[in-house]
Formats: sequence, C-alpha cells, structure tokens
Amino acid sequence: MFGAFRASPVCGGGLVWKSPWRMSRTRKANQRKRLKAVDEVIRVVASTGLMTRSLEQALQLPKEHEMDPKDKYTTFSRSAPGYRKSVHKVPKFTRLTLRENPKGF
Repeated sequence: MFGAFRASPVCGGGLVWKSPWRMSRTRKANQRKRLKAVDEVIRVVASTGLMTRSLEQALQLPKEHEMDPKDKYTTFSRSAPGYRKSVHKVPKFTRLTLRENPKGF
C-alpha cells in the first residue's frame, strides 16, 4: 500500500549504527588531542592555587604522554573476550575519564 504505513524497502533494513571494529588514525589523533586538552585544563586550574577534591584526583591521573597506547585507545570491559574494549565502542567516550583501568588488564 501507499501512504504512511507502507512496507519499507529491503535494502533499507539491517544494522543502523555501523561502527568500525578498530579506530581510524583520525579518531586516534582526535582522542590524543582531547586528552591533551584535558591535561591543559587541569594544569591551568591547578596553577590558580585553588584545591578541591576533584582537582586532587585529576592531578593523580596520568598525563597523555605518560599513558600506554593500550590505555589511550581501549578501556576495561568485563564482557569483552580479552577484558579490553575499544574506546570508540563506549557510549559518550568523549565525556568520560577513561584514564584509569584495573591493574593488570
């Protein structure tokens, strides 16, 4: 039938959110840039002399150049086969602090 409730075409079906299984060079570069920007914000806020609990926690986090590539681009996941999951598969990974992972994973 025609109208609002017509059948959808076969070629329109399938996976809606297509995400690649590995991060591209561009996504990795953007991730590094984001981590460096956060480091810069933490440095500027710490230079004002104001100390809060969250700032103390932020100062204990590793900086971008101190992090292993494994920690920059993957995060801990209980359900993943190797207990690691690519960062771009995590919802809202640009807003979360994923710098600390359980030791040994």
